[in-house]
Amino acid sequence: MLVNNPRALRGEYPDTLQSSMSIAEARHTRSWLSRWDLLSPQPTPLWRLPDLARRLDVAEVHVKDESVRSSLGSFKALGAPAALVRLIVRSHPSWAPEDVLAGAHRSHLGDLVVISATDGNHGRALAAAARSAGVRCVIVLHRHVSPERERAIAMFGAEVIRIEGNYDASVAHAAHLAEQHGWQVISDTAYPGYEEVPRDVMQGYGTMIDELLEQTESPSQACPFTHVVLQGGVGGLAAGVASYFWERFGAERPAFIVVEPRQADCLMQSALQGRPSAATGSVDSVMAGLACGETSTLAWRFLEPSVDCFAAIEDSHAVEAMQWLAQGSRLDRPIVSGESGAAGAAALQMIALSPQWRQQAALDTDSKVLLINTEGATAPGVYAELLGRSADEVLQAQQQWAQTGGV
Repeated sequence: MLVNNPRALRGEYPDTLQSSMSIAEARHTRSWLSRWDLLSPQPTPLWRLPDLARRLDVAEVHVKDESVRSSLGSFKALGAPAALVRLIVRSHPSWAPEDVLAGAHRSHLGDLVVISATDGNHGRALAAAARSAGVRCVIVLHRHVSPERERAIAMFGAEVIRIEGNYDASVAHAAHLAEQHGWQVISDTAYPGYEEVPRDVMQGYGTMIDELLEQTESPSQACPFTHVVLQGGVGGLAAGVASYFWERFGAERPAFIVVEPRQADCLMQSALQGRPSAATGSVDSVMAGLACGETSTLAWRFLEPSVDCFAAIEDSHAVEAMQWLAQGSRLDRPIVSGESGAAGAAALQMIALSPQWRQQAALDTDSKVLLINTEGATAPGVYAELLGRSADEVLQAQQQWAQTGGV
């Protein structure tokens, strides 16, 4: 399903939004977050997939590959750590952010406890950052989070609490525990009265686009992409990315397409109803990172005027995209992409192969499309089960592809 957003605007980035998220703050966050020893010191790669572009009858397809951002395996390594550090520095303004992540002030942080709900990747990134800083961390997991993802979080010393219910129930439970015990919530989901920390999470995601535009800089200074396909969830990633592009290129910004699981379509429903809304389905999805039923109120303020189309896909579409991204081709590098990471590619194929949806999305033979592979095999067992081969095997194929010159 594809829905156009009648409220999408073309024009300069509004001052009211810039006061909340800006390129300047994204660059400042990148300047100190990039020094964290759990992040790669180099920008994540930008792969070009010419065979996929040819098959979908567009000019170019590029993939920003966040699977290699860090050992944490996803773009979430930019969000929760940034928000944790900003929370601490607000109370200790003389402390340098990079020193916080280096553990220089752990002796002063023994009483601080942070908590968050997660589908996996956000909680893992928060647990890792909390351990680096010397902060106690509590993570709330709902019943659909795999034991494999739970172990990856616990590995960083976080206390894990399991509940019945879905992701939205875990968000509510984390908020209740925080109020009860005086803990600090570090969530990427904003709700009334809680927006400062989710803003810091979204601001951290601007690092990706700051890198990306350095990687694609051209003398014309024009936007290198006509379309950007972004994963939905509660909306934080899409808001962080869209705000950067919009501020940088104004009326010449690319078209933004947001993709969600059909049964977790809270952003599409928000577009249809004109306000932050809930999903209409069961929410549970193989795309674990996108299995969210409630729209972030803060993210929606950025998405409502900027996203041109909202797409909803089936779980099977994401699995198929995982498989053909892993397979690669003569000219396309094999890519390890997790269930949520492949959602953008799945949506692009769905749109490109439908004449009606191509027209709705203004996709044509001159289109230059950006995808973000938001995660690798963050649950290796699930990945192997869905693909019939392990992530290590795909990485070996990737090395072989590179050694043969990509042919």
